[in-house]
Amino acid sequence: MPRARSGPTRKPPYSPEEAVAALSAADPRLARLIARAGPFTLRLPAQQSPFEALARSIIYQQLHGKAAAAIHAKLLASFHHIVGEGSHPEPQHLLDCPNEQLRAAGLSHNKALALRDLAAKTLDGTVPTLARIRRMPDEAVIKHLTQVRGIGRWTVEMMLMFRLGRPDILPTSDYGVRKGFALTFQGLKPTTKVTPALLASPADMERRARKWAPWRSVASWYLWRACDLAAGKPTQPE
Repeated sequence: MPRARSGPTRKPPYSPEEAVAALSAADPRLARLIARAGPFTLRLPAQQSPFEALARSIIYQQLHGKAAAAIHAKLLASFHHIVGEGSHPEPQHLLDCPNEQLRAAGLSHNKALALRDLAAKTLDGTVPTLARIRRMPDEAVIKHLTQVRGIGRWTVEMMLMFRLGRPDILPTSDYGVRKGFALTFQGLKPTTKVTPALLASPADMERRARKWAPWRSVASWYLWRACDLAAGKPTQPE
């Protein structure tokens, strides 16, 4: 799952207290996990366009966080002479820049192609504006954004949860959510070596999660916390 970032943040556009109370009442076993993990502490970026959020997601795919952060910072710095320090390049800047600039930042060929496709699809309206996305249902956002090269359903689900603050997302393909579900509801022991066969199936998760609606994002956050607890890690805010 996405980790905490520096910079201004804001609260989710829903009541965490209401969500936690509803989940605890709907599912006693989930309530026990919530009690162990503590308060819901998710914070969202104060302001970030879909283009900026997805560009960051593309860069971070399949990379260690520190390596991805270095590439992201280097790419943004390469546009400072155009947009100014602290500002993000616009889609047209990504389309106009030479391939050498992207390679110098550390981007692979495939990620460079994905960033250019993101820029083009932002300009032609395939990637909606933030104002439009805020009015769109979750599945419509997923349908639009997965048209971009390198953007799959999981990436959009993370954006919906951690950038837009949508309250009812259940990322059934996420390893941590599947493991957290198995730990909480299927008897997986913290000391057991996890294999794919021991992870929860999407069907099992969806059946249980019917009682969690409309707060499945919050429930998913706590399933990630179950993994932290099993590993002996503090349940730090995200």
